[in-house]
Amino acid sequence: MKRLSPEKRNKLIAVVVATLVVIGLIYYFLIGPEIQDKEKLAKDVKAAIANLETIKQTIKRANVIAGTLDAIQTALNKAEEDTASGDLFAWTYDSIRRMKMGFRVDIPDIGQPTQSDADIIPSSAYRQIKVRIRGYGYYHDIGKFIAELENRSPHIRLENLVVEPDTSGAAGAVEKLQFRAELVALVKPTS
Repeated sequence: MKRLSPEKRNKLIAVVVATLVVIGLIYYFLIGPEIQDKEKLAKDVKAAIANLETIKQTIKRANVIAGTLDAIQTALNKAEEDTASGDLFAWTYDSIRRMKMGFRVDIPDIGQPTQSDADIIPSSAYRQIKVRIRGYGYYHDIGKFIAELENRSPHIRLENLVVEPDTSGAAGAVEKLQFRAELVALVKPTS
């Protein structure tokens, strides 16, 4: 550079600076965005490969999942076997008749079932019925009947149970008790 005249040296410096500026602009406007696009594309490819692997694993487990679904559906159908369905009054009357068999409990009054949203299992596809019942029996028989009713049928419960002495005046009614309650049962959803 010492052999160059100051004018040529300045021109050379200007050309070098201009070249560096042009190279910088090319990198900034052309090469930089391409590198960013390439990195984004590489991330998208990795995500797609991971998603593909997940799909492959799910496909491999499809038979297991189908078997599990069948088992769950079978268990649900078994659990729903004695839920209320069809003619609700007939179901109620028949169910109470079957439930009281084997117990010395008399249930002469069975009210009309009223259907509403389920509060036994909130936010579910099931609805419920409430039925007022009134019956008679001895203390231990009533207790055994209620225990068996709620243990055998987890979707049925008794609410607002009132037990009081029998005032009907019938012979042998001195030790008998009268009970009133609301029987609450889930109604099988219609498919």
